[in-house]
Amino acid sequence: MTLFHPLRGLALLATLALVQPILSAPAHCATPVTAPARFTATVTGKGPDVILIPGLASSAHVWDATVAQISQTNRVHVIQVAGFAGSPAGPNATGPVLQPLVDDIQAYILANHLKAPAVIGHSMGGLAGMMLAADHPADVGKLMIVDSLPWVGMMFGPGATPAALTPRIAAMRDAVVAGTQEAYAAAEPAQMARLIKSTGPAAQAAIAAASASDHRVVGQAIADDFGTDMRPRLATIQAPVTMLYPWDATSGVPQAAFDALYTGAFASLPHKTVKRIDGSYHFIMIDQPSAFAAEVDAFLGK
Repeated sequence: MTLFHPLRGLALLATLALVQPILSAPAHCATPVTAPARFTATVTGKGPDVILIPGLASSAHVWDATVAQISQTNRVHVIQVAGFAGSPAGPNATGPVLQPLVDDIQAYILANHLKAPAVIGHSMGGLAGMMLAADHPADVGKLMIVDSLPWVGMMFGPGATPAALTPRIAAMRDAVVAGTQEAYAAAEPAQMARLIKSTGPAAQAAIAAASASDHRVVGQAIADDFGTDMRPRLATIQAPVTMLYPWDATSGVPQAAFDALYTGAFASLPHKTVKRIDGSYHFIMIDQPSAFAAEVDAFLGK
């Protein structure tokens, strides 16, 4: 399957999974908090609330550096989606994943009396953040989207439509779900090489996290991702939005193509900052950690 999207790493969304690394836990005290069934959450620090949502087939630990960075001045809620990175699948083992996840995050916000938290989401986590901000505008104070499109099918080119892609995506979901965990895990090293430019320990840990994700949950989440088109609803999002996207010369695609894709995709957002981070593939927080940290500080300081 050949995709349009200029970043080879993002193109892998259509074949298996976007995966984030399991890093060693940071040296701070984390207190578990009871969460809805679709995810677990860990809370660290005190101050204004920040929710961190990892992406498809991802570990919550991708945010460890961010938690260490901001937990001195914020209360940070880190989401681990059930079934990803070795966590028990629970109800995510069958049926839709994405919308129930968003609903459960909203329930978590209400149950824990969070007041308009800042939300940072990577990849499918960014899409979940868009959905949350559109569905529940009073409960998202600001949103950072880390390399996520309002409809991932835009990777297939400007002529793609959700209806046209539905049979292909259903077939892809069925193939992943019907396969074995072993076959899914064996495919991850090649996938991850296109998602993270780094070849260091974090990249190796990301492969382990990908392999540990439940292939049934991943397959359904892929279909949910492609089946969710937020483009018509972007104009309704009133929260300030910061959108970060990557570019690297080794992609073989002109920088202007990335700029056109992302700036065009988010043109209808009323309150936005769209910024390119150079020298990175899809996992900006791994490939350019210093630049990412600076953007997080700027986002939370607004």
